[in-house]
Amino acid sequence: MGLLVFGDRSLGTAFQVRHNLGMSTWTDQLTAFRSLARRRRQPELMDQPEIEAATHAHALSGLARVNWFSRSAAIFWPALRRLAREQQPRPLRVLDIACGGGDVTVSLAKRARRAGVAIQMAGCDMSGTALEIARRRAAEAGDAVEFFRHDVLQEPLPARFDVVMCSLFLHHLDEADAVAVLRSMVASAGRAVLINDLIRSRSGYLLACFGARLLTRSHVVHVDGPLSVAGAFTPSEVLQLCEQAGLTGSTLTRHWPQRFLLTWRKP
Repeated sequence: MGLLVFGDRSLGTAFQVRHNLGMSTWTDQLTAFRSLARRRRQPELMDQPEIEAATHAHALSGLARVNWFSRSAAIFWPALRRLAREQQPRPLRVLDIACGGGDVTVSLAKRARRAGVAIQMAGCDMSGTALEIARRRAAEAGDAVEFFRHDVLQEPLPARFDVVMCSLFLHHLDEADAVAVLRSMVASAGRAVLINDLIRSRSGYLLACFGARLLTRSHVVHVDGPLSVAGAFTPSEVLQLCEQAGLTGSTLTRHWPQRFLLTWRKP
């Protein structure tokens, strides 16, 4: 997931952001752990427009390791492979919104190439730093993945894709914005919408607290990981959002470690 600007909801200056979020303590996290019955969404460090490019890049690198460990690409792959085979020989066009550093996007393109499955991956994000990293990652992997700048909260998605997906993005949004993004994804997708995200739970929170520290030295990931789980939806809450957005008939499956995959297919 890349940069998400909160606009009027921002905490303000970079100093205020660091003061309010950057000094998160184990006491703060214990308090949050005890109140996971309710969603508590807070702006995360990586979402702030004041974040320095080097700090952002370091955080995206750490997040890529978290995604690798939690098998984010593998969660999407069976559904994408099935959809691609259903429409052979025409390639399946897939857009990954809020793609961040593109690690999941490029990993899926690599899987498709190795499996001989015709899938054309693309990704969009509003962060120039994230897109630069994503393009470099695709070039190093030798995969032709298109990355472009796009603000999903302000602009409609281009209607040239069969599948629109997102990974670890939905929990960054308030309920109204989440419904708006879901509607935009449906309007853009020719065939299906896929969403991989965190499940708000105590086990997921503990995994975020300790796993982030084991997998990366990024302070941003250390702070944002637990905040992400506290701000995540439960499966029932996600399905309620889908009903509001018109994704009738959506299905949700649980995946290790405390993730879900939501699938909606156009009737």
